[in-house]
Amino acid sequence: MNAVFEWVGRFATGLNRLQKIAILLLVDIALVPLSLWLALTFVQPASMFVQAAPIASILSQPSELWVLVLIMSFSGGVFSFALGLPRIKLNAFEQSGIQRTAGYATLVGLVGIATSRFLFGPVSQASDMVVFTMVLLILSVSTRLLLRNLTIWLYHRGQVRQRVLIYGAGQTGVQLASALQTDDAVVPVAYVDDNKTLQNITVGGLPVFSPLRIEALIKELAIDRVVLAMPSISPPKQARIARRFEDLSVQVSTLPSFASLVGQGELLDRIQPMNPSDYLGRDNLEHDLQGLSGIYQDQTVMITGAGGSIGSELTRQILSCRPARVVLFENSEYALYQLNHELEDLRIAETGIEIHAVLGSVTDDTVVRRTIVNHNVSIILHAAAYKHVPLVEENRLAGLHNNVMGTKCVAEAARDLGISHFILVSTDKAVKPTSVMGASKRLAELLVQDLATRAKRTRFGIVRFGNVLGSSGSVVPLFSEQIARGGPVTLTHQEVTRYFMTLSEAARLVLMAGNYTGLASGHGDVFLLDMGAPIPIQRLARQMIEAAGHTVCDADNPNGDIEIVITGLRAGEKLHEELVMQNHAQWPTQHPKINRVEEERLSEIEAATALRDLNRAIEAGDEHLALDVIDRWVFPSFKDRAARRISVPDRAKDSEAPST
Repeated sequence: MNAVFEWVGRFATGLNRLQKIAILLLVDIALVPLSLWLALTFVQPASMFVQAAPIASILSQPSELWVLVLIMSFSGGVFSFALGLPRIKLNAFEQSGIQRTAGYATLVGLVGIATSRFLFGPVSQASDMVVFTMVLLILSVSTRLLLRNLTIWLYHRGQVRQRVLIYGAGQTGVQLASALQTDDAVVPVAYVDDNKTLQNITVGGLPVFSPLRIEALIKELAIDRVVLAMPSISPPKQARIARRFEDLSVQVSTLPSFASLVGQGELLDRIQPMNPSDYLGRDNLEHDLQGLSGIYQDQTVMITGAGGSIGSELTRQILSCRPARVVLFENSEYALYQLNHELEDLRIAETGIEIHAVLGSVTDDTVVRRTIVNHNVSIILHAAAYKHVPLVEENRLAGLHNNVMGTKCVAEAARDLGISHFILVSTDKAVKPTSVMGASKRLAELLVQDLATRAKRTRFGIVRFGNVLGSSGSVVPLFSEQIARGGPVTLTHQEVTRYFMTLSEAARLVLMAGNYTGLASGHGDVFLLDMGAPIPIQRLARQMIEAAGHTVCDADNPNGDIEIVITGLRAGEKLHEELVMQNHAQWPTQHPKINRVEEERLSEIEAATALRDLNRAIEAGDEHLALDVIDRWVFPSFKDRAARRISVPDRAKDSEAPST
């Protein structure tokens, strides 16, 4: 028997399209005499549709009967071909095919009525052909469906098909099941649906089960994939349903409505998120930042940490200043490759600006000095730093080594080699720091200010600002990722606030501040960027959830899409950041969004002592000694705070991070 099936399968699959059309046309023609024979032979004399005598009269005239058969068979072939029945693929024979078949049977029946009246006169009755039409319709549809199922079985025989469980027995789920019935690679097995009125019944030939049985169904039915066919519910709720399958070793897919696939209906994905600057609640300043070129035009500018968020944006912005050469100094090969590749795509070389990518660490004095000399660097923008508060809190010595000793290495090389300008990119977390990251940046500031007092040719400057929307580690990409997963959105504290500005605006203001470096005192000016009013992070989270087309799930709206969960402040975090020490004077610059501030500094001996002790602690791997240095020179109560916050919570809960 298997040999027969294999031969039939090879025969069916080996037919070309014209041969298949011819076979289906012959089937339609052959069904006409068969239907007529059944209608005239097996009709009961007492039938309400026909009388026995006329049938006997017709059957007693064989020559006229054969003419009737030939005429109706010929017309059947003509009407079948005209209506395109043989051209309908068997696996696509559904409602439209049945409608065409009904039309075909009706037309053949009408021809039969006219022909029988002509051949048999008054003994013929239209009711005979009504029965014939019904029989022909039933046989044609049944034959097509039988051939369809047989063909599908032959095609799929021996094939391994992915077994799919459809979550949702509504319109979309039924349409999906119907579409997959003839698929070569996928077979729908069953539905699950939360609607109790649909459970334990059959829809579209498939049983509907309760979601409570999902785990058992996956094992019993050998399910490979679950498809969520519920486009009417929000993506966050779909994501929560999908997470129920994480431990069940099945793939999960989400299907939009079939109407949305062709542009009808509403798609949440079409809702455009707000521009990051919209969260700031203030005017965009980027177009007001004119006259950037200043000190950078025709110069060689070296940007450390060029592959980071701030460093890469500084690179993009400084190109408009028309420098002669830009040196990208970066420790991460991947980040450097990405930035260099982006600049190549922008065809920067055609502008005449040279781009040089240098792999190296800011703590490697030899590489730093060789790079400065080889490329004749005249300006350094020092943006390299470990910036994520929880990570640096967990890797304190590494953070101090990179942020403090790395700054010392680059700044001293700039002074010794006669660089014209050195600008340190700092952070608001350096003000009254409660974290190792903030303390390391404050030490870096104090170091630069000390070097500035003894520099003869190099002008040192420090630019301090807060968080940057969209930078790596900031809340915007984190919240976006959490919203895309369906939540929850994690917040460290309901009252936490942060200063924010856009990445482009921050980079432009840093470059502008570089023009003012050394003009007032020449001894390590600290510039503060106008960050506007601090933004409540809880408000930002709500704005982002609503901008994505969702609602917040809280006490007032328990049926909302995404919940905001408070996780608690982590080690080193503050509720509110500050940009300047208290009681320190601020002075305006030529730009209204940049102020200069005078702050306390360390003496030369104090700075040397702090660096010596810190270097000794790092080389010895002594974290407690490093904290003693911070306690002594940066913030008197920092050590006690740090001692009480040794453990660091799960990084996955990170909802606050600095931007420098």
